[in-house]
Amino acid sequence: MNSAVSFFQNGGSFMYPIALVLVIGLALAVERWVVLTAAKNSNRKVFDRILPLLRKKDFASVIDLARNNKAPIGRIIASGIARMQQTPRRDEIEFAMEEGVMEAVPRLEKRTGYLATLANISTLLGLLGTIMGLIAAFTAVANADPSEKATLLSNSISVAMNTTAFGLMAAIPLLLFHAMLVSKTTEIVDSLEMAGVKCLNIMSQANVISSRSRTTDSVK
Repeated sequence: MNSAVSFFQNGGSFMYPIALVLVIGLALAVERWVVLTAAKNSNRKVFDRILPLLRKKDFASVIDLARNNKAPIGRIIASGIARMQQTPRRDEIEFAMEEGVMEAVPRLEKRTGYLATLANISTLLGLLGTIMGLIAAFTAVANADPSEKATLLSNSISVAMNTTAFGLMAAIPLLLFHAMLVSKTTEIVDSLEMAGVKCLNIMSQANVISSRSRTTDSVK
């Protein structure tokens, strides 16, 4: 613990902005992970409730469920049902559901890209702190006693390098969290598309059956 405190204190003033960037990045990563996990769970629960209703052709209940729930999958399927009530064409229904997916994606990807930016900022702050530290070190050595120059220079360079090390220590986990969140977001989007296709097939089948029934009745 003491060595960590000493490492931080010896790094100079640039250690503080790097620490601030790290704290902001970690808070952002936790917030995004919680949001994405909640979105994944809510989508699964809503889909499990919607699927039996679709098979029963209870479209009104599906729309009511979507209105009373914030899960993206509910809005996507409700959009398809609304379009199905206007036109029997499968491609039109599919376009409406794809539009719902496109509306959901920005909400899922929100602020995730900032993690990569914060990681780059952390690395650059570390390099800048090292350069400024080296400049200060060489300036001090120029005015120092010749017998003390080697010791003073080595100590100053060691202190300056702490900034680069801390910048990389902050950047690496932020990049890892960014990759994990991007992967999780992609997984959720893929599940939305897969659920949408499954529901689209059920709606299309129900729509075809309804159309055939109307045609048969008109013939009779």
